[in-house]
Amino acid sequence: MTDRDPERPIDRLVAGALEAGEPTGWFEPLYAAAREGEADVPWDHGAPRPRLVEWTQERAPRGEGRRAVVVGCGLGSDAEFVAGLGFDTVAFDIAPSAVRGARDRHPDSPVRYVVADLLAPPPDWAQAFDLVVESLTVQSLPDPPRAQAIASVAGLIAPGGTLVVVASARDAADGPVAGPPWPLTRAEVDAFATGGVQAVEIRELRDDAPAGHRWWRAEFLRPAA
Repeated sequence: MTDRDPERPIDRLVAGALEAGEPTGWFEPLYAAAREGEADVPWDHGAPRPRLVEWTQERAPRGEGRRAVVVGCGLGSDAEFVAGLGFDTVAFDIAPSAVRGARDRHPDSPVRYVVADLLAPPPDWAQAFDLVVESLTVQSLPDPPRAQAIASVAGLIAPGGTLVVVASARDAADGPVAGPPWPLTRAEVDAFATGGVQAVEIRELRDDAPAGHRWWRAEFLRPAA
């Protein structure tokens, strides 16, 4: 089990939120502190996730104005990439400061950045998107409410639509971690295949290094009606 570092702003925020029983309560304080230059958002590298880019290079998904949603969009790098593929893109985050930051960073963007909660998404988003991108958001949640978040992501996929998941990987036998992140086990990745959604491909990948970071990159489909 890894330990949190009380000297890191993110770890202090996470510990406080979990103690208060608010597992998503640390996102807004983190992004607000980042806007003031008082903290770093560790997953923001100003570019789309390489594993997402690789998936699009292999699959060449058709945008053509079809609808896409980016889950937990943060400051918008993945959302801008998806919109650049021709998708009519919605991107959401639970943190208002993240959404403001994304709009500030991409002032001329066609992406619609909105504040929304993955655990209670707008009803009209149910099975509404031809492409759903979930990159590193579910792994930022403990369980609970992780299982609820997984089901909610799957519920966004339209008939005939695709979900791509990018997440850090771990073995269940490794035991608990303090997080965040809380890397996903294979069983947790498999759990996105729910409510009629089917797994197309689940890959475990490793960064180019002798002890490189382990990743899941998974694709799911909701069959057309």
